[in-house]
Amino acid sequence: MSVAKTYWAEHAWLPHVNGPVVEPDVLVEVAADGRIARVVPDSGPCPPGAVRLAGLLVPGQANAHSHAFHRALRGTVQVGSGTFWTWRDTMYRFAAALDPDSYLALATAVYAEMALAGITAVGEFHYLHHAPGGARYADPNAMGEALIEAAARAGIRITLLDTCYLSSGFGAELTKPQLRFGDGDANAWAERATALRPREHARIGAAIHSVRAVPAEQLGTVAHWAAMRKAPLHVHLSEQTAENDACLTAHGVTPTRLLADHGVLGPRTSAVHATHLSEEDIKLLSDSSTVICMCPTTERDLADGIGPARQLARAGCPVTLGSDSHAVIDPFEEARALELNERLRSRTRGHWTANALLRAGTEDGHASLGWPEAGRIEAGALADFTVLALDSVRTTGPTPRLGVETAVFAATASDVRHVVVGGRQIVIDGVHALVPDVASALQTSISALKVS
Repeated sequence: MSVAKTYWAEHAWLPHVNGPVVEPDVLVEVAADGRIARVVPDSGPCPPGAVRLAGLLVPGQANAHSHAFHRALRGTVQVGSGTFWTWRDTMYRFAAALDPDSYLALATAVYAEMALAGITAVGEFHYLHHAPGGARYADPNAMGEALIEAAARAGIRITLLDTCYLSSGFGAELTKPQLRFGDGDANAWAERATALRPREHARIGAAIHSVRAVPAEQLGTVAHWAAMRKAPLHVHLSEQTAENDACLTAHGVTPTRLLADHGVLGPRTSAVHATHLSEEDIKLLSDSSTVICMCPTTERDLADGIGPARQLARAGCPVTLGSDSHAVIDPFEEARALELNERLRSRTRGHWTANALLRAGTEDGHASLGWPEAGRIEAGALADFTVLALDSVRTTGPTPRLGVETAVFAATASDVRHVVVGGRQIVIDGVHALVPDVASALQTSISALKVS
């Protein structure tokens, strides 16, 4: 295998037979196909021609749950007080302002912000399908195609989780702001989603918005579509107690049981939030090896509550991380919040090791998005990695062998220095190589929406 580019890292988090370890002086050779050809720890000084990466090299982060347009709400929804439901009304106003061109501009800037934070792959939970009022664009997938193109422009990978959204709540008609989300029924959704095509940087998955948004008798259609393609399937689950109560009223079972009864749960399925669960729900999720995607910064921002992540992980569910509403975009904050939330709840420490938390945001996150060949620094894996400074005001002090503990429990997105995707540097010394002024791009694209 010919080597197209060579990187040399001062320190790197590498797989080991007894668990990941931080190794010094690591040479990473990248082949022309964008995969890692060879990893050599303790290789000596940086050789001529290699790109020197000062700091700690870790796999690229996978943001397993994103709604790109929610980034435009940052700050706006913090004025005064309110509930999840008043927050949702504000979200609808921003959703109504977007078209394919403005969504392309906004999502490009949002994905570039993710890259600056060390994220190399995003799972975009996409339900903004049509024009306001529900009219179809000439290309019915114009909004989804805008997101795929935005990821390409920002230099990151994307799994477009095309979302079925048919009801405003357990059979109720879609409200006016929701009309652009709907396809009529699950068969029409499937027909439209089938027209989406993967690219080198993009894969296609499916999503059920929630049990309140897809009638029970149509859940199986979405699950079957994903199963036939061996594609990821994601679903919002029990984020609010109101959803649980309404599901019990409508069907006499919890949302988890309803999903289980219609074949939705399984190892390719990610249940997002999973905040308010019964003991039976936890058993159903663990017995089916369903993945749990926690979004701690959004869950605390919306006052959702603290989900039973540790209990689910102990029962055998893989746990991943997402930034969801983008109250902040910082994968290291998401990772440590998983542990710190559990400390607050239990008043004890040490529920996850730093290695386990970093794996949730890397290897397990990528697998949940249909990129099992990413999330590790080893030969054959995709050459997607991030370099964190170990000499910032937040990270300086600990020895390099404690680099993972430092990264997870002290670093922030501001400590990301370099990001490589498919062997190509897309962030160099903290500057995005493809979107040079990300802050301006965000400001311009958000201001253009003109939402009062």
